[in-house]
Amino acid sequence: MALSDLQRKGRPCRIGSDDRLWVANLACKKPKEVGFAEELWTFSLLATYIRKIAVKAGRPVLARITKSMVHGILEHNEIKPHKFNYYLERRDQNFDSKMVQILAVYKEVAIINDKELKGDAGRTWVAISYDEKPGIQALDHAAPDLPPVLGEHQTWGRDYEYSRKGTLSLLAGIDLHTGHITGLIRDRHRSSEFTEFLDEIDKAYPKEWKLRIILDNHSSHISKETMTWLKGHANRFEFIFTPTHGSWLNIIETFFSKMTRSFLRHIRVKSKEELKERIEQYLCQINEDPVVFHWSYKMDEEQVR
Repeated sequence: MALSDLQRKGRPCRIGSDDRLWVANLACKKPKEVGFAEELWTFSLLATYIRKIAVKAGRPVLARITKSMVHGILEHNEIKPHKFNYYLERRDQNFDSKMVQILAVYKEVAIINDKELKGDAGRTWVAISYDEKPGIQALDHAAPDLPPVLGEHQTWGRDYEYSRKGTLSLLAGIDLHTGHITGLIRDRHRSSEFTEFLDEIDKAYPKEWKLRIILDNHSSHISKETMTWLKGHANRFEFIFTPTHGSWLNIIETFFSKMTRSFLRHIRVKSKEELKERIEQYLCQINEDPVVFHWSYKMDEEQVR
C-alpha cells in the first residue's frame, strides 16, 4: 500500500509524454525553417507557433499551450533553443600532427631552460612565439576623464563618446627561453613589415644560432616576398606553423590577451603617434621584468616526448 500513489486534487496533466517529445523536437529546428524571420526561438514565439499548428499536426491537446508550459517542457528535456554555445570546428586534417610538433618545441624549450638553470650554456637555437595584433585603435576623449572623489565617486568617470584617430598593428614575438618580447609597431602588417620583424630577430641573436619561429599561416608568412627574403638567410630560420584554427596553441596569444585586458582596453590617446609611444613604453616595462611562459596542456602525453 505504501508504494501506491495517493489520490490528489486537481485535473491530471493532459499533455502526454509523446506530446512533450514533439514540442522538444520542434524546438530543435530553427524558426526560419518553418517560415519565421527569427534565427532562434523565444518561449513566446514557440508557444504561438505550436498553438497555430497544434490541431493540424494532430496535437489538439497543445492548442492552448502557454510560454510557461513550453519553458517547463524544454527545461525538463534540458534544451535551450534560445541560446548559442559556440564551438570551433577542426578544418585542418593535419591538426594533431601539427599540434604535436608545436608541443614538442615547448617540451624542448622546457628541457633547455632547466639545463641552463643548472649551468649548461651550450644552447645553439632559440624558439620564438610570433603573431600580429592588427587593428589596435587610437581612441581620443570627447571630454576629460573625471577622477574618483573620496566620499562621492568611487571610480573614474568617462564620457561615452570618443573619436577615432586611426589604427596600428603590433608585430610581436616572445623569446620562450627568457620571456623577452620583441615588438614592431606599424600601420599595417604586410610581407614587408614581417620581413622587417625578421630582420630585427636576425640581429638580436648569434649568427650561428637557429631561429625557430612558431607562427600561423597568414599570407604574409608564406608570400613570395617572404620566401625570397628567407633564401637570403639560408638555414637561419625554421618556421613551425600552427594548424588552421589552432592559434590558441601559440603562446603569444596569451600575451596579447593579457595586453588587451590590462593595457589596451581603456587607453585613450590624442594620436596614432601617442598610441605607438605608449605601446613601446608598455613593452619596455614588460621587458624590465620578463616572464617565461610555460605550456602545460597535453605536455605529458607520450607523443610529444
